[in-house]
Amino acid sequence: MATERSLLHILCIHGYRQNGQTFRERTGAFRKLVKSHAKFVFITAPNVVPPLPSDTKNDQDQRGWWFSRQDDYFNAQDDSHCDKGYENSLQIIKETCKTEGPFDGILGFSQGASMVSLILSLQTLQKEPSFQFKFAILVAGFKSKSVQHASLYETKIDIPTLHVFGENDKVIESAMSEELLKDYSNAKTLKHSGGHYIPATTDQKSVYLEFLQSRIVA
Repeated sequence: MATERSLLHILCIHGYRQNGQTFRERTGAFRKLVKSHAKFVFITAPNVVPPLPSDTKNDQDQRGWWFSRQDDYFNAQDDSHCDKGYENSLQIIKETCKTEGPFDGILGFSQGASMVSLILSLQTLQKEPSFQFKFAILVAGFKSKSVQHASLYETKIDIPTLHVFGENDKVIESAMSEELLKDYSNAKTLKHSGGHYIPATTDQKSVYLEFLQSRIVA
């Protein structure tokens, strides 16, 4: 079993309409699977997402990493000339790296995974010294369609990555995750039969542990 000192230190970037706490709760099964290899830090995006009419009291404090429209709305499928809130989000992540890092890796889910892909591009292009991630896990990731981010997809990323996506994901279709995957030259994939979540059964455990173990050895 790994000691506290040898555990990988991983920064976690939640999905749209989540926050750090809700993402932590939803990753409980995953964290249990890999507890011998990693410890996690969860942060919350600065941008407050307007509630939906169907939201309950349990849906309070929903956040996003950027909006694809000026009226605080986001849709991963929409071509956009807006990335409202992105710079504020980037600043919070940079500050967290400085105050709670260094981090070995970074994990992102859905819009959070898209944010991670932008962070890895900035690191690869050496545009942000705060980012020194050795690996990343992207779950239900996709390419941002905000034109402001287009230049960040012009360079291949060779940072080791694990891309996780579901064949029956109705929120971020698997084709969107596969499109993002093309930008990575040192990637492993974990495709599962489910939907929009982080799979955490014994079927996936060996893949997670093999990927993380290789990072400890490296």
